[in-house]
Amino acid sequence: MLLFNGILQPEPALPLPNRGFTFGDGFFETLIYVDGRLRLAADHWARMQRAAAALYLDLPEALGSAEKLAAELVVLAEADGLAAARLRLHVWRAGGGLYTPETNTAEWLATAVPYVANDTAITRADFAAETHSIFSPLSFCKGPQAWLYVRAAHERQQRGLDEIILCDASGNVAETGAAAIFWVKDGVLFTPALESGCVAGVRRAEVLRAAQAAGVECQVGLFKRDELLGADEAFTANVATIRSIAQLGGKVYSSRNFAQSLAR
Repeated sequence: MLLFNGILQPEPALPLPNRGFTFGDGFFETLIYVDGRLRLAADHWARMQRAAAALYLDLPEALGSAEKLAAELVVLAEADGLAAARLRLHVWRAGGGLYTPETNTAEWLATAVPYVANDTAITRADFAAETHSIFSPLSFCKGPQAWLYVRAAHERQQRGLDEIILCDASGNVAETGAAAIFWVKDGVLFTPALESGCVAGVRRAEVLRAAQAAGVECQVGLFKRDELLGADEAFTANVATIRSIAQLGGKVYSSRNFAQSLAR
């Protein structure tokens, strides 16, 4: 089933041509439904609010709070009979026009597929050679710069890697192809700042909250790749899973303790 503007239906009745899709005038969220609830709903909704404001979009009333967002998407997961679901929520501008839009009203579509967690270690990772991250007013959200991650995924596949790491044009570590990146050195947790062009991941925020609550020193900033290569441990984190990095280029990480503690 699909959830189109809050209505369950077997296939969407999207008006064509669709200006929002033609110009990529919108964003998306990937969400996980497990144990009868939507994981990190408040973080997703906060990022949606920020993305809508950056794109001058008005979120529809059905998505007007974290509680409403969760209620809508739980209906979809249950309608599809999924005990664990990976949900995709697309939000785009309604109406016509060219580059200048005619309205700030948003439409939305949610889809669901089965979700199976994959927390196996990343055995072969390396830095991207063909694509770098780009900081912009929209780089924090998903959708407007999706072409970056498509290029990165293509390079990862061509090189036979399990994961690829993006840096910005100045050589600062940003993120992986589909997740935030963290590393630990001498008991301190590091992760790139949003100014690197990385997505403001909901699991990234949760990891930082958990570390701070446990009294772990956290540093968020702009870091060169040598700092990541010199770490004791490295791992990735997105809404779906947390995965340790076993090897990055020629660097083998000796510890997985921090990642394993978060995954419990």
